Amino acid sequence: MDLKLSGKLVLVTGSTSGIGKGAAKSFLQEGARVIINGRTEAGVNAVVEELSSIGTVYGITADVSKAEDCEYLVKKVNKIGDLDVLVNNTGIFEVKPFLEVTDEEWLNYYQVNVLSAVRLSRAFLQEMMERNFGRIINLASEAGIKPYPELVPYGVSKTSLITLSRGLAEITKGTGVTVNSILPGPTWTEGFAQFITDLANEKGQDLDTFIKEYFKNDQPTSLIQRYATVEEVADTIVFLASENASAINGVAQRVEGGIIQSIL
Repeated sequence: MDLKLSGKLVLVTGSTSGIGKGAAKSFLQEGARVIINGRTEAGVNAVVEELSSIGTVYGITADVSKAEDCEYLVKKVNKIGDLDVLVNNTGIFEVKPFLEVTDEEWLNYYQVNVLSAVRLSRAFLQEMMERNFGRIINLASEAGIKPYPELVPYGVSKTSLITLSRGLAEITKGTGVTVNSILPGPTWTEGFAQFITDLANEKGQDLDTFIKEYFKNDQPTSLIQRYATVEEVADTIVFLASENASAINGVAQRVEGGIIQSIL
């Protein structure tokens, strides 16, 4: 299937590891030009070097939780060309009891997980609509619909991203621009491995046993009863960015293996 992404310019925030890096690789394999973003120059340069053999890849170091860094990132992107696809992937999470989460930590969740997407969407949406083509894809989570007690701030921030995506989609009515969110479930990445470790420690359980029995004990509603792969999530992101998905707008696309027991 030709996804018609050849030559398109794509920005994936937080793309030095995990799902972001996987999405960047999948876009490159479809012939898109991809901008790698991360907080450290060393991390960005390493991924640019790793993926450069696949296609045209650029690197821009910026901490998108900061307004001034978002402005810098936008200027750098515009110098490269007109942005066709924005993937707001940057995000943080931590296993921590709700009663111990401080105001400062709540605010940091919003700066990283929500306001980064708000700022970059605001910077690129209007120009996309003027060109009558563009894709904005926000990485939410099944936790935005199915909250977890050990991840309350994370879940709240992801619910916000789902609402943001639908609200922005309403703005695009009648244009060739779409805005959607992606809801990955448990996906085996570096970050998820740390989450599992922290959760096992909190529950006082052996790590290897906890990993093996995670779906049986903690995610019994999962229909696939396994961790999703980075590639499965990345390929969903790439499809929603394609011209083949032009009729999909304002959707919260699940890639969570059926954990959420709902028909909608």
